[in-house]
Amino acid sequence: MTIFESIVLGVVQGLTEFIPVSSSGHLVILQELLSGASEHLFLESINIGTVLALLIFFRKKLITLIRDTVMHRRYTMLRNILLTSMPVGIAGLFLADYIAANTFFSSLTVVMVMLASVGVLMIVIERLPHLSLQVDGSEMGWRRALVIGIIQVFALIPGVSRSGSTIIAGRLMGLSPAAAAEYSFLASLPIMIAVTLKLFVRSSDRCYLMEHLGVLVVGNIAAFVVGILAIKFLMDYLQHNTLALFGWYRLALAAVIALILLLQ
Repeated sequence: MTIFESIVLGVVQGLTEFIPVSSSGHLVILQELLSGASEHLFLESINIGTVLALLIFFRKKLITLIRDTVMHRRYTMLRNILLTSMPVGIAGLFLADYIAANTFFSSLTVVMVMLASVGVLMIVIERLPHLSLQVDGSEMGWRRALVIGIIQVFALIPGVSRSGSTIIAGRLMGLSPAAAAEYSFLASLPIMIAVTLKLFVRSSDRCYLMEHLGVLVVGNIAAFVVGILAIKFLMDYLQHNTLALFGWYRLALAAVIALILLLQ
């Protein structure tokens, strides 16, 4: 992994972790183009920059959440975030080694199919039936939060998009596009922090970090800076727009991948 490749992958991670076009899918594609293989631990390691981007961007919201929970004993938002995080957290815990070792999770064909499938959903989502309107995640009942969490499990498949799956689910559960995006980002924090901490717990992961420290620092700086900009863009964009634009982008990228696979 060169410094240039690390910067490119960091920029793509920062953009696509938050914009609902699948960060894992784009990183698999780029690694195939740059080095001919998908390096799973590197993809997890540049998650550090995007976690920091989330913590900085939503710092006021997080402080309010902590204050409401500790001082005012308002537990609804925290409960919902934990319920949304639990299914993918449990699945990820038990399937982590399987995902890292199985070529299904680094397959361009899988990425292509998932990009297209979720892209179609994004285009038609506004025509599908929605539950009653909810102002934000703190108004949702626990069942709605759990449904969003169950749908988020599918984001373990590259090409699905964690933010895309939870924003789609949030829309179906009654949140506006912008409220669904904000809830999606807040609900991603427990899992993203857990994945980051795992890198410092397992000895094999710590060895990887030390051996590739230089390129990982550069990649994470790129992911952090671009991640902040990507969150700001998406939150502003979804105030007045739907997910359709991202759906069409996903379909176009899936078509390009299909062409590449056919020509190989």
